[in-house]
Amino acid sequence: GILVWALLLGVALKHAPASTKTMITDFSDGLSQIVRWVIHLAPFGIMGLVFNSIATSGLASLLQYGKLLGLLLGAMAFMALVVNPIIAFIMMRQNPYPLVFRCLKRSGITAFFTRSSAANIPVNMELCEELGLDKDMYSVSIPLGATINMAGAAITISVLTLAAVHTLGIQVDFGTALILSILSAVSACGASGVAGGSLLLIPLACSLFGIPNEVAMQVVGVGFVIGVIQDSVETGLNSSTDALFTAVAEFAEWRREGKKIVINKELNL
Repeated sequence: GILVWALLLGVALKHAPASTKTMITDFSDGLSQIVRWVIHLAPFGIMGLVFNSIATSGLASLLQYGKLLGLLLGAMAFMALVVNPIIAFIMMRQNPYPLVFRCLKRSGITAFFTRSSAANIPVNMELCEELGLDKDMYSVSIPLGATINMAGAAITISVLTLAAVHTLGIQVDFGTALILSILSAVSACGASGVAGGSLLLIPLACSLFGIPNEVAMQVVGVGFVIGVIQDSVETGLNSSTDALFTAVAEFAEWRREGKKIVINKELNL
């Protein structure tokens, strides 16, 4: 509902005066700052959740977090190194890995440390310029991708929700798992572009299985515990994919026009 209203208001305010647009931009920046404050205060909540978990289950319970983190990182690596190259190959009909690795190196590593897709927009814009892409295209697709292209967030929401479902002993059939995946992908489009933003959507996915918000927020707490690594890798996947798919879309046009696809001066695709 929020996304639909945002879309309608954007269309309705298309011809609004510059002062109105400036006010809306400032209001948006203010909301983003509030979210950052909440994220910065999250360690205090994490401390309480972890203390309660250790007091109840003991230190052995923390070992499960390592398995969960391994599953998350494995799924994200599969997306970055298998699924994305397959999509790129279908569109370009050429070896996609030089482009995939270039995007991971230039965009993914930077996003790993910033943990913010929005903060990594200038890096992706510079990468697209180096690739010789059309500025009219990437000046729109990169900021838009930083907002709605959240493959890593969709993985995080799905995996952590299924972990909660498994812990509670709820049976999940293939159809429900598929609905969860679709819900996670759509919900991820509304994830905030700040560190840990995707974790706040987990209660929405948990509601599909009737899991109360109190339990869902404990799952969010677990996500914050492993978020130092998980969120960094997630953001690296999200941001690098923005640049990758922008390049793939334009390179597909180049292929149809018979134009040679060049990654840089030293490396041809």
